[in-house]
Amino acid sequence: MVEIKVPVLPESVTDAQVAQIHKKVGDYAKEGEPLFELETDKVMLEVLATASGVITELNVSESDVVTANAVLANVDETAAAPSASVPVEKAESPKSIQSSDSEAHSPSVRQALFENDVDAKEVEGTGKKGRLTRMDVINRSSGGRKEERVPMSRLRARIAERLVEAQQTAAMLTTFNDVDMSAVMALRSKYKDQFEKTHDTKLGFMSFFVKAAVKALQKFPAVNASIDGTDIIYHHYQDIGIAVSSDRGLVVPVIQSCEHLSMSDIESSIVAYAKKAQKGALTLDEMTGGTFT
Repeated sequence: MVEIKVPVLPESVTDAQVAQIHKKVGDYAKEGEPLFELETDKVMLEVLATASGVITELNVSESDVVTANAVLANVDETAAAPSASVPVEKAESPKSIQSSDSEAHSPSVRQALFENDVDAKEVEGTGKKGRLTRMDVINRSSGGRKEERVPMSRLRARIAERLVEAQQTAAMLTTFNDVDMSAVMALRSKYKDQFEKTHDTKLGFMSFFVKAAVKALQKFPAVNASIDGTDIIYHHYQDIGIAVSSDRGLVVPVIQSCEHLSMSDIESSIVAYAKKAQKGALTLDEMTGGTFT
């Protein structure tokens, strides 16, 4: 019997978390084949089989915390490798996704399509080359107000800790980027009069900025996420905070679900908030809960 142990951990690292287990009890593992992935707050470690054999015992589960030299699994090296067998076609599972083009999607997307009973043809993809992402499916099925809580990895938790520490102790630097707005300015000049007549509100630049921010947040959902303790909360909606000047100073009311609003809706909301800010009539609810400012 061969014991598969946690390798020596890097200097200053006292423990690791079991991130992934590649084999289960009864599986045959070849020498050098990955069995576990361990995550520390610095690196990912791969634990390989030190001998060929059958996994007879797993002593850990995913997310368990382990220390150096702890026994992760036992391998019976005397067990013979399984003989090749003719694959038997399985009956189609009732939970399988009945989409003719399902193979074009990743496994996580196909699972999300099934779990949320969504037709892939009804979802607009925000991934590379317009491919569907799991969040596209969830966003479509929930009307956009759903949240997904994911535990932070140890590495990400340490990065977050260091960033907060740096923010509190280091001098902060602001950078500026120049953007060519000539095309947007020309578009606004061409349609601003017609826009105001149709919607009874002026066409400003903020609605362009908000729409661009929404598209970017849908493409990079991590930017739209927040941290709660040791979890990352992915918000499948875009609540945009807009800075508004008032006699009492700068306030930031929040326009909810901007992904579902038209440009006229956004402009009207900004005007309404600006008027309330001048009167000091903004409520606490109207200034909380934003996912991006």
